[in-house]
Amino acid sequence: MLKICSILKVMINFVNTFQETMQKISYSKTHNPEFYKTLQQRVRAYFRENNKTKFANTNMKIKTVFMLVLYIFPFIAITTIADNRWVIMGLWFLMGIGMAGIGLSIMHDANHGAYSKNDRVNKYLGLLLYLLGGSDVNWRIQHNILHHTYTNVTGIDEDLNPGNILRFSPHTKWRSFHKFQVYYAWFFYGLMTFAWALIKDYRQAYRYHRMDLTKTQGITYQNLLFKIILSKILYFSIILVLPFLFSPVEWWFTLLCFFLMHFVCGIILSLIFQPAHVVPTSNYPVPENSGQIDADWAVSQLYNTSNFAPKSRFFSWYVGGLNFQIEHHLFPNICHVHYPQLSEIVKKTAQEFQLPYFSEKTFFHALRSHFQMLKQLSCKPQ
Repeated sequence: MLKICSILKVMINFVNTFQETMQKISYSKTHNPEFYKTLQQRVRAYFRENNKTKFANTNMKIKTVFMLVLYIFPFIAITTIADNRWVIMGLWFLMGIGMAGIGLSIMHDANHGAYSKNDRVNKYLGLLLYLLGGSDVNWRIQHNILHHTYTNVTGIDEDLNPGNILRFSPHTKWRSFHKFQVYYAWFFYGLMTFAWALIKDYRQAYRYHRMDLTKTQGITYQNLLFKIILSKILYFSIILVLPFLFSPVEWWFTLLCFFLMHFVCGIILSLIFQPAHVVPTSNYPVPENSGQIDADWAVSQLYNTSNFAPKSRFFSWYVGGLNFQIEHHLFPNICHVHYPQLSEIVKKTAQEFQLPYFSEKTFFHALRSHFQMLKQLSCKPQ
């Protein structure tokens, strides 16, 4: 009992400190503000001159159907016609790929309000996250508010705080076991959505309630908790219990395949997001004593974000254009199908203002950069 009280006390202190820090932080309004103004004008001109909408096009809608089929059809086969172990395992593997595809290509744009000009369409497609075992409300707080607003700001951007087991920032406390993180990090990446489906949403809901962030989504803590509990019951009843009942394999094999699906999805998602921010080129901004970051918000995005594999059309298609992470951070409300064209505008404008535009030629180069940063952060600070 004392241990539980101690843990709760630590959590409450952490949340209070987190909230105070977030309220203090702001970006400089005098540090190269003309860059983003100029860039916005050029991007608006691009859509106007080419008579294009910034939302989803026909190709995006076709991809939406494909990703849903890639996730749903294997599940139907598992619970109806599949009777071979290797076939069943392969179908669960495909579900993991489809699961990541939905998250990267559909749910992501929808919860940014970038899929459609119709808010209802964005809302309903954003709810697909429940089909993957997550909470759209928690996701929007963590991703849209904390990550996009305070990118790579240690102590606020939760993408830099996966727990003590991994060190993603030079400003995070070093622990002796971090010297091995270049080896074990990849396993924990695979647990990303598995932990999400089991416990992460409950912890986030409590934390965001304490931080007074749930009100930004127009929902009370009680309603959010009810939605999470109900969605978890439905999720596990469908995705796990139905295969227990109708798949011809043993229950433990189904459980193993369920874990495999989440592991595949977790690996894919992690290896797309981490090489975009946890890399040697990032500068991990530290606010001054006043709480101000010595950079314009858009400029800070350039310093803490990196693109990769910009010439790979199929790769970009599958990962929802998130290999153009710079464009996504500067224009999260624009559908990702437009990022390849916008990248030329962003790159040219950044060069004119003598600002960096980091981009790795291939996905392999991006992974290598991320590995180098993991290794750098695994060393004990001098």
